[in-house]
Amino acid sequence: MESEREIVDLQPGNPTARRTQPINLNHYATKKSVAESMLDVALFMSNATRLKAVLEQGPSSHYYTTLITLISISLVLQVVIGILLVIIARLNLTQVEHQWRLNQLNNAATALVFVTVVINVFITAFGAHKTGFQAARASRNPL
Repeated sequence: MESEREIVDLQPGNPTARRTQPINLNHYATKKSVAESMLDVALFMSNATRLKAVLEQGPSSHYYTTLITLISISLVLQVVIGILLVIIARLNLTQVEHQWRLNQLNNAATALVFVTVVINVFITAFGAHKTGFQAARASRNPL
């Protein structure tokens, strides 16, 4: 026995109308890709800030080379992910000939996001912030 549930149309200006058409999967996928891109931009900005902090600390800091390498790899991966997401957003999911390619691109983007997250865990673990003497000196003399 089916339960009757009201499915609300999400079209602007018609908040209580019943849905007469199925969801537009292409529109849904595009919004999903845009949301992922915004998160990618936020992580990109965070890594740029971390890179600046490591460069300000200089080569004498612990893990300098490791952090520069990890942050650089993360930034490159984020650019590649961003390009993949733009391609995914531009292809039409409702066209059958694009579906296999979109699935492969989505799988690649997901794998790269996972690798980027793992790299950023290591970046956080190695620490890219001012500590000890440098932090005390910076707080007394911000210039």
